[in-house]
Amino acid sequence: MNHSKAASIFNKDEKKVDWHDKALWFVRHKRDKAVHAVEGWESLRNYGHGIKAHTLSNLDNYLIQFEENALKNGVQVHWAADGDEHNKIVHSILKAHNAKKVVKSKSMLTEECHLNPFLEADGIEVIDTDLGERIVQLAKEPPSHIVLPAIHKTKEEVDELFQEHLGTKPSGGDPQYLTGEARKHLREKFISADAAITGVNFAIADTGGFVVCTNEGNADMGAHLAPVHIACMGIEKLIPKQEHLGVFLRLLARSATGQPITTYSSHFKKPINGNKMHIVIVDNGRTEQLSRPDFRASLHCIRCGACMNTCPIYRRSGGHSYDATIPGPIGSILSPGKDLTKHSSLPFASTLCGSCSDVCPVKIDIHSQLYKWRQIITKETPQPFVKKASMKMMGKVFAKPMQFERVGKVARWSLRNLPKGVINSKPNVWGKERDLPSGPTESFDDWYKKRTENEQ
Repeated sequence: MNHSKAASIFNKDEKKVDWHDKALWFVRHKRDKAVHAVEGWESLRNYGHGIKAHTLSNLDNYLIQFEENALKNGVQVHWAADGDEHNKIVHSILKAHNAKKVVKSKSMLTEECHLNPFLEADGIEVIDTDLGERIVQLAKEPPSHIVLPAIHKTKEEVDELFQEHLGTKPSGGDPQYLTGEARKHLREKFISADAAITGVNFAIADTGGFVVCTNEGNADMGAHLAPVHIACMGIEKLIPKQEHLGVFLRLLARSATGQPITTYSSHFKKPINGNKMHIVIVDNGRTEQLSRPDFRASLHCIRCGACMNTCPIYRRSGGHSYDATIPGPIGSILSPGKDLTKHSSLPFASTLCGSCSDVCPVKIDIHSQLYKWRQIITKETPQPFVKKASMKMMGKVFAKPMQFERVGKVARWSLRNLPKGVINSKPNVWGKERDLPSGPTESFDDWYKKRTENEQ
């Protein structure tokens, strides 16, 4: 199912779509207030962009440096070419420690590799401990947002979900009650866990350490209580030096949720005495994306979700309509690089307004890359007949000025004189939510010619 069809399913519940739109725009507004309070915000963005570009240009050296320093710290380092190898490595580590119960903090990489079902197939219990992730896990759904994974769920829906799976009492969607019940449920899982899995927000080459950012402290609870800690990271998460970390921590939280900093920015360097720490470094298509000059900057992404919060398409179509681990504008760049046929509709799920590029904390030219993917997709994948025919017809109209002028006159007259019921009929899907303006009495060309004549 392409994005348009999947989005139409989400749009059937108009009240929920409106609520989803407003909720994400509220987060975007918080972001704006937070960044406008930072003197030199644009310089900070430029600095972050430069650090990422430099790191990707020297990625081989920094990966080797990171591995050497991590090994010195007593951390075991593993390399995975793809998602399947990543899952097998994690599974082998758990097997070696006879781990049957795993707590996992939010990690988009493990979602990307489909780690949970892989481990569950062998009887290993995997509990996502981020509240949003736990909600969608109970609902047997993927996250719909990379920072707000359950943003598509209302509090009333969460109430019903908890009643079904956690045995809670009906509360009418009381957030305080539901959060308290989730905390009690998850504390038991933390205490009994045999191993903890976390993602990695930033890995530092010159120390061999890494940082995990959370607002709930779930990564800390898991990693400090369980005897085995497995950190899973994509190769693009590297930064060269510890001193660079402050740049990205200032950029990340403000862009993601409008906070000055995440509640917990947890630094991990070496295992606790008697415990084990593993890092699994994963490629899974990143090197291939790096080899594409037009799209390599997409690997700068620090997974803040700002582009999703501002995107008018994402806000009104929902994350699940993208059918990809990373939805929204940045996902629409990353996904076609992995499967061009499956994700060929995603770069077209954009107005190309450029708002995503404006808010990106590391200055990824998202809208430009979306346009470049469109050019590639149009050439390399079959296009719908209606789309090809309409574009061909428009091309012929635009190629002949006299014909273009006639069509313009008909269109302007129609907008002025035809009833709204005709203009906003079924073929005009935009007319469902908005009115087109009344047509002007003359074209720009006519106006310009009159103006020129009067001046003479």
